[in-house]
Amino acid sequence: MIDYTEPWYATREQVRDALDFKVTARADARIDRALAAASRAVDALCHRRFYPVVDTRSWDWPNGQYAAAWRLYLDDSELIELTGLVAGGVTIPTDAVILQPNRSGPPYRWLEVDLSTSYALQAGDTEQNAIVPTGLWGYRNTESPAATAAGAIDSAATTLTVSDASAVGVGSVLRVGGERLLVVGRSMADTGLTLQQDVQASAAAVVLNVGDGAAVHEGEVLLLDGERVQVVDTAGTNAVVHRQWDGSPLAAHAAGTPVYAQRALQVTRGALGTTASVIADGAALMRWDPPELVQTLTIAEAVTTLSQEPAGYARVARGASGASGSAARPAQPTISDIRDQCYAAHGRTARTRAV
Repeated sequence: MIDYTEPWYATREQVRDALDFKVTARADARIDRALAAASRAVDALCHRRFYPVVDTRSWDWPNGQYAAAWRLYLDDSELIELTGLVAGGVTIPTDAVILQPNRSGPPYRWLEVDLSTSYALQAGDTEQNAIVPTGLWGYRNTESPAATAAGAIDSAATTLTVSDASAVGVGSVLRVGGERLLVVGRSMADTGLTLQQDVQASAAAVVLNVGDGAAVHEGEVLLLDGERVQVVDTAGTNAVVHRQWDGSPLAAHAAGTPVYAQRALQVTRGALGTTASVIADGAALMRWDPPELVQTLTIAEAVTTLSQEPAGYARVARGASGASGSAARPAQPTISDIRDQCYAAHGRTARTRAV
């Protein structure tokens, strides 16, 4: 069973492009399974989870740390942003808390109560779970503008249509206001555009007059009758496309043919500790971006799995001279090299704290 509830660090489309897979339900299921496994393998390698999650967590006082009463080590929990702190039933204002390391975080690995204030970490009726921070947990929260909502939906809806699908894929983590959504599928939606001129059944016929080139976006996949095309550029009323995309058949298309795009997203609402709410028409969507090496390794792990499966994982990596094993090192980076680079940049030691 594929886990669509925990974020992946790459999208189905990125893996499909790396392998040049054609669109089929069977291939998509294989890619999704490989992506889920690859993302969790990256977590295990680096001893941390990279995605952001809103949560309230608790620690005992004095936390078994033999530390000062004004310091709390977060152990395997890493903090991006602190939104609340209660100690022994007393609320400590966030502006009275210093997150550490303050020169390199986030992620923050411990917090300290500002000694210039009268606050302190303390036990209440019991030492158990006496210190309770609330915040955004994870490695970092780097986001990029993705699109806008094309139509309003209520908090129960699980299909969100967007204005531009070029920056979103299956596996993307989106945020609208305070709600996060996981993209678990996508399908075609009517763009409202139609072809203004006939299009020949020729791979050289790459200029489509859609009436408004700005209404489609570079990288989007469009559907004309039964043929998929990918937009590579736009100019004036035209879209310049790559024909027969995803292995679809080349066909002629008459003027007036409606233009569809993969803008209908199937989403998991209220994900990662957030609450589903109404999404207004035109609401801005932000896409969470994992660290580049984390994304690269996730794609590499998924591609390796999908490439090895047909051979029963019996293929042997060979060096530049054709020799197997370590006799000759490949001229290009191997997946082991990418693992080493990712761990060097983002890994943490397995031990969270020495006592």
